Formats: sequence, C-alpha cells, structure tokens
Amino acid sequence: MYAKFEAEIEKLNQRVEEQACERPGARLLMTHPGVGPITALATDVFLGDAARFADSKALASYVGMIPSEYSSGGRQRLGGVSKQGNPLLRFLWCEAAAHAVRRDPELQRFYRRKLVQKGLGKARMAVARKLGIRLWIMLRDQIEYNEFCRRGQMQQKNGEACAGIPETRYGANSHRPID
Repeated sequence: MYAKFEAEIEKLNQRVEEQACERPGARLLMTHPGVGPITALATDVFLGDAARFADSKALASYVGMIPSEYSSGGRQRLGGVSKQGNPLLRFLWCEAAAHAVRRDPELQRFYRRKLVQKGLGKARMAVARKLGIRLWIMLRDQIEYNEFCRRGQMQQKNGEACAGIPETRYGANSHRPID
C-alpha cells in the first residue's frame, strides 16, 4: 500500500514539474534558491499578473502577511499576522523561505538579524514575506535570480535603498553626539 501511494505521489510531482516548466513565470521563479516547482507554480498561478500590485505592501496584504491592526483615537496597535489572504501561498512561502535561508547569504543575514531582534516565529514570517516580495519582483520585471542579485548589488554601490540591508547612516552609532 505504501509503495502504491509513493508511486502516485511521484506521478503527481512529475505533473507539477511539467506544468511549472511550461509556464515562463514559474521557470523564472525556480531560479531562486529554495524555490521548487510547487512554490513557483503556486506563486505564478495565485498572483497572476504581477503588475496589478502597486507595491510590496499591497502584495503582502493580498497574501495576508501583514500585522492586524487595532486602532482607536490617535493610538495604533499592531497584532499578529492578519491571515486574510491565501493560506496555501503563505505556507509555501514559509517552507521555501526555510530552504532559501540556507542557500542565499543575504537572506541568511536578514534571518539571523530578525532572529535576534524578534524571535523564531517572527523571523520566519519576515523571511517568508521578503522571499515573496523577491518572487513578485522577479515576476513583475521578468528577470531571473542572477539578474535580481546583480540589480541589488548595483543599488548598494549607488547608495540607493536596498531591501533587507540597513544603511550605514542609520546605524547604532548615528544617534551619538560626536565629541
């Protein structure tokens, strides 16, 4: 019985991989470390036209990876993840992020920093959100992972804002007076 299920699972995995290879968007996403055919295909299918999202915040809101909010008067209180979006896509991004952290040095640095600052659960969700935004950028601009990294390095050299990398002028020593 186990062998029968194993064979059926293998057939389904083959079909998913074939479908992912047929879609140009999914092929682009599979170039990112840690993103396999299932995550790539689901991201491509569920997001559809990537240009419909105005920015990364709109994407994160669509998937449900933003904090819930309790506001009254002038006070804003942020709670846990809203979970208003697609639970499958959120799950797949979290799983892919766990693998991507081991293979992508920038994501690994980001994860370790968030792990120290916020703890395990929030660090995992932060990395999953960052991975999802990366995948959205790759879909929107129709670029592979190598081109994505090259653009990030160019932004660093030019001094432009780069997601996940803190700028030096806002570092820990920037608030101290110079003697």
